[in-house]
Amino acid sequence: MVVAIVAVALLLVRLSSFLMMVFGAVVLAVVFDAIARALCSVLPIGRGWSLGIAVVLLLGAFVGALVLFGAQLTSEFDIIRQNLPGGIDQLQAFLQRMGLGDAANGVLEHGKDSFSGLTSKIGTYMLALGNGLTNLVLVIFAAVFLSADPAVYRHGFLHLVPNKGLDVVNEALGDVGKGLNGWMKGQVVSSIVVASLTTAGLAALGVPSAAGLGVIAGLLDVVPMIGPVISGVPAVLLAFTQSPATALWTVVLFLVVQQLQGNFLQPMIQKQAVDVPPAVLLFTVVAAGTLFGFIGVLLAAPLTIAVFVVVKRIYVKTLLGKDVEI
Repeated sequence: MVVAIVAVALLLVRLSSFLMMVFGAVVLAVVFDAIARALCSVLPIGRGWSLGIAVVLLLGAFVGALVLFGAQLTSEFDIIRQNLPGGIDQLQAFLQRMGLGDAANGVLEHGKDSFSGLTSKIGTYMLALGNGLTNLVLVIFAAVFLSADPAVYRHGFLHLVPNKGLDVVNEALGDVGKGLNGWMKGQVVSSIVVASLTTAGLAALGVPSAAGLGVIAGLLDVVPMIGPVISGVPAVLLAFTQSPATALWTVVLFLVVQQLQGNFLQPMIQKQAVDVPPAVLLFTVVAAGTLFGFIGVLLAAPLTIAVFVVVKRIYVKTLLGKDVEI
């Protein structure tokens, strides 16, 4: 028995990335299911049609934002390539006048060295990107299958549970479903606010493709901490086509939006949608990233919610017998 337990534990550790992919498919299935239910409530269509429309709407919004931004970035790429060296020189001169020249030169030189190192490993990154896209396709298809008939998978899982714990586990699964639905609603609000603030700020600064950049910032808002950084890089590049000062103000804009979103907006919205303390959501990002890498950071918020409600239902309320509200 000890050997079997150790073997299963080692197997779970080896399959941690796969298990996170499965959880990601479950989260995406919850999103598809919620959209499909909303469509069924307002349109006289069946479950199959509503689910198909939900998949097309969600994926279409994501792909459309990328196409919108990609087209603008492609048209501006030559301008970026021509203006970026001069813009960096202007930025160095500006920082020199501000008394920050030495520190800025060290940072920029380090950035150039890092960029050279990145370009030398472009083949490795492209291979990793290809693997990531393959996993994403698998997750999307799995989510479609799960959302098409969730009762089949739920009943199949409950068949593995002993009869004496069947009711508690069934209630825990219901809690997880409600929690993920609440998280999704809160995330939608957060993404809309981030997209609106980013679009307005970039438009005021005169950055090209402000709307596309704002939509991408809203979509990447689902990735805690890292999402704003990823969405900020192309915005800064496009801002350089205007002037180094515009690029600096763009960095300030993204820092302000990130602080507002990460430390106030998202924790407060999630607290209203799902009763999870904001500090727990913030610290879980670090723990999930340490255990599972990037996919752990991506799924940190829904994973926290799922574990939180399961612990309250099964451990605190059932095993400890304490009267807590789930």
